This record gives sequence, structure tokens and C-alpha cells, in this order.
Amino acid sequence: MDKNDFKPDTRYTITWRSPDGKVQAANIYVHRAHDHFLVVRFTGADAVLRKITYPEVLKIVAVKTVAPNDRASVPPALLDETTWRDRVVMEHYSSSPRHGK
Repeated sequence: MDKNDFKPDTRYTITWRSPDGKVQAANIYVHRAHDHFLVVRFTGADAVLRKITYPEVLKIVAVKTVAPNDRASVPPALLDETTWRDRVVMEHYSSSPRHGK
């Protein structure tokens, strides 16, 4: 896999190798695709942003583009490549009056 296989603001169902070595399925929302890794949020999970490298993604099972009104908003500084240099996870919670939170 590489950067060209992923687009921002898109949901993917993937098979990936987690950091503990297990191969598992995951539903992710891609916030940004950098040259060497993705910044994603697992859908249906906590509000944790994660860095997934392309070699960890074994297979893309399904792709669904997210409508503009349903896109997740994260401050751009949290998605910069330099922010993720030494991180694998980052907790981030945002609320939106549009979604009643």
C-alpha cells in the first residue's frame, strides 16, 4: 500500500497488522495521508487519532467517501507530519453543535 491508495475524508474497511502483531479488521476514517503514514480514527471507537504506516495495511476491503456535512473536523496542526514524528496515538475530542454534542 502507499499514499495513492488512500484519500482524506474517506472511510475504509481494512485488514491491518496492529502494533502487537495481530492481524485484524478495522474500520477507519482517514484524516490525512502523508508520504509514509496515515492519520486515522477508528470508527465506532474512542476519540483517539492514530498513525498507521502503509506496510501495516494488508488489504483494503471497502471504501466509502464521506459527505461534506458528515466529515470529521480536526485542527490542521494536529494532522501535520511533524506533530506525528514521535507519536503513534493522540487523544482528541471535539464536539459539534451540528451533531448535538
